[in-house]
Amino acid sequence: MRFKPVIVLLFVMAGLQLFAQKTNTPNPFDYGKMWTFENPPKEWFAKAYNFKPEDKWFDDVRKSSLRFATWCSASFISPDGLIMTNHHCSRDVVPDLQKEGENFDKTGFYAATLAEERKAEGLFVEQLIQVADVTGEVKSALADTDKTIEAELTQKALKDIQEKYSKKAGWEGLRLQTVTYYSGGKFSLYGYKRFSDIRLVWIPELDLGFFGGDPDNFTYPRYNLDCTFWRAYDENGMPLNSSEHYFKFNRDGAKEGDAVFVVGNPGNTERYRTVAQLEYDRDYRYPMLYKFLKNRNDLMVKEYNQIKNDASKEREAQELLNEIAGVANSMKAFGGILGGLRDTSLFGRKVAMENYIRSKSPGVTSWDELKNAYTPLLKHAWASTHLSPNGYRGKILMLMHQLYQYETMVKNNAGAEDKSKLLASIMALVPAIDNEKEKTLFETFLTEARQDIYPGDQTLAKVLNGKSPAEYTEKLMKKTRFKDTEKAEKCLTKDDNILKDDDMMLEAARIFVPRFQEAGAAFGASGKARKAMEANIANQAFKVFGTSLPPDATFTLRISDGTMKAYDYNGTTAPVNTTFFGLYDRYYSFNKTFPWSLPARWQNPPMDLLKAPMNCVSTNDIIGGNSGSPLINSKKEIVGLIFDGNIESLPGNFIFDEALNRTVSVHASGIYAALKYMFKADRIIKELDGMK
Repeated sequence: MRFKPVIVLLFVMAGLQLFAQKTNTPNPFDYGKMWTFENPPKEWFAKAYNFKPEDKWFDDVRKSSLRFATWCSASFISPDGLIMTNHHCSRDVVPDLQKEGENFDKTGFYAATLAEERKAEGLFVEQLIQVADVTGEVKSALADTDKTIEAELTQKALKDIQEKYSKKAGWEGLRLQTVTYYSGGKFSLYGYKRFSDIRLVWIPELDLGFFGGDPDNFTYPRYNLDCTFWRAYDENGMPLNSSEHYFKFNRDGAKEGDAVFVVGNPGNTERYRTVAQLEYDRDYRYPMLYKFLKNRNDLMVKEYNQIKNDASKEREAQELLNEIAGVANSMKAFGGILGGLRDTSLFGRKVAMENYIRSKSPGVTSWDELKNAYTPLLKHAWASTHLSPNGYRGKILMLMHQLYQYETMVKNNAGAEDKSKLLASIMALVPAIDNEKEKTLFETFLTEARQDIYPGDQTLAKVLNGKSPAEYTEKLMKKTRFKDTEKAEKCLTKDDNILKDDDMMLEAARIFVPRFQEAGAAFGASGKARKAMEANIANQAFKVFGTSLPPDATFTLRISDGTMKAYDYNGTTAPVNTTFFGLYDRYYSFNKTFPWSLPARWQNPPMDLLKAPMNCVSTNDIIGGNSGSPLINSKKEIVGLIFDGNIESLPGNFIFDEALNRTVSVHASGIYAALKYMFKADRIIKELDGMK
């Protein structure tokens, strides 16, 4: 007998409550609430919100939502193809639409007429037209097959299914994508319709779309107009008529306690990782990544402060500031994940969940096998991370990797064409390494590697030979011939000179690169076996929970349920809504300085704007990729626009904690007020109001 998802969920919850008598029990929603559209939790919605949506509701919601290019989410918000997404999702596309003398970062943009909307070449959105659970078809194709080649046969089966569905009614002409869930527990097929004529309608100034910058990133209360409007056009160059599937715009938004739903494309979560894997993440993976990003952020901020007031370097400073924002965003995200992994309560819930699943899986030893597989990898963690060539580690380490590769080519008598390409790359790096910035990056890399090197590993000792990172870097840059184009070319182009060369740069390369390759080989050697163990463990979780809990995020369309809800923080309470009053408070509190500055248009605001809600929070489950997702109510109305999570949401990569985890949105009232009072966007206001 097959039970409906909510019945399975209730059985699971009852079992967990009994299990709680002997151990610290996890929440049954630790795996989150990112539900797939082929398995929507209708009964759960009825139980939690007294809301009983029919299939048509899910169909309309799915087709009203969009994937924005390959990095964000979006939605149709009018019958004439009007699209809403985030400012930060659009930021990199918009500069190419500016005409000479225009600067949308400073002035924003509003197309007062349809003819003024500007096409973004290469930009596209995708609408999920068809979804199908093809698990039965895949399992049928794999019946009685050799388990040792199951992965290859699975891929063939999925390819055959795509071919079959491409000819079925309703699937023709769609871009088909197969998705594997629960490490092979379920398989789905998605069919997307692509719209490739996308034109800019409105974007506010950078000061509004990026208000608060990195300091306010992943925080709440928040004051950010992170919104952009585009429009989809059809193949005839006419505004798309999507009247059947779009979200009506509710200018009042939602109130505290209302049920709300996020429909978007969460990118990636790792909630089915085992305790052994999370211990590796906690002790090796994330500490190293966080240190790497923090050190680079500090270096870039220092560089920015040195040039920010130099008028001749205005463009360079702006580009650097954008780069800092990206690095700082990742640093904060990884720091939040690491903090969650170090939180004994959250980690304890992962341990309890694993113990619960294991208690229901007698005879299964994959958890212990996976832990044993990770043990020999620990000594390679530092090398696989720190010895990897990366632009942020600097060009000296990159040069070492390329020199070693070139030397290997010479030893193996590689073809002249391959050697020529690599030589050109090396010669481009040679004159670029002899400067203070590159020296600092290399010294920073050496310092990080020395801090994280596995006990007993002699790799750095062989290179440094008793010197500090600073002393070694100074000597290297004095002695090496590979900072001089003529000397480097002589070594690399004459016979086999490189094989006999004892230059310090080459000597270090001959130690660092093989050690990096050794680490990569170690991880690679057990990779297939570890994947099999992970799949088996995920399948055990699937056997216990079935589809009553959602799979990890895969940048495919999901629906997440929640409520508008305040929460306690920092000894006080964060309100459900913030207002534009708060925006101006921060503007004046920080002396009108970036990233809390405001452009001329926003001076002397009307009282009706100041009183309008600006941002809001809800308990929905989101992750990167959900940016630009619509926040809707049960009537399929837009009540907000997702753009961030609070700091407490960052551990959401591995566990969902509804108590403090909040989704941060631009309030529908805030978007409407900005359009009405500041941009005088009457044409768009009428469109949102449903007036022609």
